[in-house]
Amino acid sequence: TRKPEAPRHNDDVTVIGCPALEKLGGDTAAGSGLDFARKAKVAFTYTASSTSEVSEELYSDSSAKLSKGISKVFDAMLSCPSYQVASGSTLVDMGTAKSAAPKLGDEQWSQLLTFTAGGQRSVVKQTAIRIGNILVLVSGSPRLVDAHLNKALTRARAAR
Repeated sequence: TRKPEAPRHNDDVTVIGCPALEKLGGDTAAGSGLDFARKAKVAFTYTASSTSEVSEELYSDSSAKLSKGISKVFDAMLSCPSYQVASGSTLVDMGTAKSAAPKLGDEQWSQLLTFTAGGQRSVVKQTAIRIGNILVLVSGSPRLVDAHLNKALTRARAAR
């Protein structure tokens, strides 16, 4: 089921304890800081549970700009194995770890993010694949990302 996109209000997002991410700003920490010429995002949910969500983002720009932009974000996130994100009055403990990316496309990036807030813990996998001037970013539960990555790449290749 397609999940409606929530309005983005990241003005109050602050990164604590990760200078590289602090430098990029709160939008990047909240997952909306990629600034490319064209972009589209859709999220899906399989059940009412947040552990069954997967989102696909599609970006288009020059190959060099895509590579530089996504590398900058992944490198910043991976430079701090743990940090905190404050959004309003909510404090979220974050953890990042590099993950093996499948050898697809021209370039690949992958990481596991751990979110802990209010005693609840969630793990999200993000995998980005660049194919020429298109970047596909799939995020969600690790199993769903692995299961849907090839489908997302197939759709991206067909749209070229």
